[in-house]
Amino acid sequence: MDSPRIIFEDNHLLVAFKPAGYLSQSDGSDAPDMLSFLKDYIKVKYNKPGNVYLGLVHRLDRNVSGVMVFARTSKCASRLSEQIRKGTFSKGYRARVQGKLEGEGRLVNYLVKDEKLNKVTVYDREVPGSKRCELEYKAGAFDGGFTDVDVKLLTGRSHQIRAQFAHAGHPLEGDVKYGGKKSGEGIGLMSCRLSFDHPTTGEKLEFTI
Repeated sequence: MDSPRIIFEDNHLLVAFKPAGYLSQSDGSDAPDMLSFLKDYIKVKYNKPGNVYLGLVHRLDRNVSGVMVFARTSKCASRLSEQIRKGTFSKGYRARVQGKLEGEGRLVNYLVKDEKLNKVTVYDREVPGSKRCELEYKAGAFDGGFTDVDVKLLTGRSHQIRAQFAHAGHPLEGDVKYGGKKSGEGIGLMSCRLSFDHPTTGEKLEFTI
């Protein structure tokens, strides 16, 4: 398994690459997680005594790789969370889906999550307990039975990209939970771009991998 990489850091933020296989934060198991890894990194690098604060403002599924931002102060965590709520915090993904997908489009569905199974069910119309989910996509190259797709999330629901594309008949490569064919480690999904305003300077920041 790859190790996390630091992409950017200052006194307010820490941007890092999460490999597939890492949790966003500990679930009580022995699996490695980003929050613990980065707290240890800060503690050692800056020789900080006691507990290290690091705020988790968004998540990636365990088997999804990509770029994440963490807040080094509670004020920054609050401001980043506010940007997410207002929709000014932009997340871009690259997916690899089964079958041939062409052109551009938008998927709008409603999700209901089963917490025990850690799986969501997709509906075409609102049902009791459901949450609206929406994304935009642009299809790219088709190769070996799979299409590379650029995805922009307009809402941030659990398993949204995985479940919505599976519902549309194009499950992600390797995503057996949602009907994809088994492959190597991880699934065909990466968080490849983050864009947001720096919570203290207001500068527009964008990170692409």
